[in-house]
Amino acid sequence: MTKGILHLVSTPIGNLQDITLRALEVLRESDLILAEDTRTTRKLLTYHQIKGKKLLSFYSYNAKSRIPQVIRYLKEGQALALVSEAGTPGISDPGYMLVKRAIEEGIEVKPIPGASAFLSALTISGLSTQEFHFGGFLPSTGKMRRRKLKKLKDCHATLIFYVSPHRVEKSLLDIKEILGDRPMTLAREITKVFEEVIRGKISEVLKVLADNPEKRRGEMVAVISGEPGK
Repeated sequence: MTKGILHLVSTPIGNLQDITLRALEVLRESDLILAEDTRTTRKLLTYHQIKGKKLLSFYSYNAKSRIPQVIRYLKEGQALALVSEAGTPGISDPGYMLVKRAIEEGIEVKPIPGASAFLSALTISGLSTQEFHFGGFLPSTGKMRRRKLKKLKDCHATLIFYVSPHRVEKSLLDIKEILGDRPMTLAREITKVFEEVIRGKISEVLKVLADNPEKRRGEMVAVISGEPGK
């Protein structure tokens, strides 16, 4: 029996036009689209006039139970597309679990490159791009967050984190306390209407946030210099 193909399709992180022609072609031709958020994906498909596609939800709370079903579809020869809510699937989402299982089953996995929030933030940060460490989402609890940061104290690569707007100030205070008052860039709402980039030392960025409550909203990426003063 011919095995199918799992395509990892990168989608926009905000602006719906930020998608490749190849990604649109794969979405049109896929037998099924696995979506972290079906509402977001349906909006994207509608915008690009892709109609009649079958969507199946695939997110953190149902991924493990969905994987056997998805593998069965792939073994039947179907071509599937995996998309996250935004950006590149498999980055800070459960997509990696499906990829791992597909590889174990001998199923072909193909990347369809595109937008990535943390790479976009890094490239506009003005900080070193030669070596970087992507730390994903910082933990929500202070104890776990500080523990994670302490492990990175001697890391000289540029550090990149996804930061919750509800905890941005607490997170930056922890980073400043543990890593020092380093140069940083806070990129918020990348490619969206209220896109903004705040640069300076961590203390300076904290002051901007304290003086401007409206700047504490939206999706955020913090890029921190790998070494104090550089």
